[in-house]
Amino acid sequence: MKLLVLNGPNLNMLGIREPALYGNRSYADLVRFIEDTAKDAGVEIEVFQSNHEGALVDRIQAAMGAFDGLVVNAAAYTHTSVAIHDALKAVGLPTVEVHISDVSKREAYRQISYVREACIATISGHGTDGYLEAIDLLIDHIKSMKNET
Repeated sequence: MKLLVLNGPNLNMLGIREPALYGNRSYADLVRFIEDTAKDAGVEIEVFQSNHEGALVDRIQAAMGAFDGLVVNAAAYTHTSVAIHDALKAVGLPTVEVHISDVSKREAYRQISYVREACIATISGHGTDGYLEAIDLLIDHIKSMKNET
């Protein structure tokens, strides 16, 4: 099984940007955590981060046929990007939306998620551990889909 983890704008600033909301773990620490989690689960994983919407859309489109599922933290693009939503719908891969902070308790504009409609689940407010939960959820979902066929 092969999963792609996509991280949107400003996630490269983890550990620097608003540690009270996003924690002290650096982006490099997060990537290592994700890679270790995948290795322990026996899953191949690739992690990609961009501050550019088009780069994220391109990577989602390139995932079709190359990955079994996606974990997406579209960050601020969650609340603005129909393009990312459309790309996720187009590739049709099972996707879990992740947010480090609890967006339901933040600003009103963060209550809107264009990404969510294209996802099988959303994990929000569990810190970087939300990535572990998303990976586990995707593994179970993909295995159950294979058992149905």
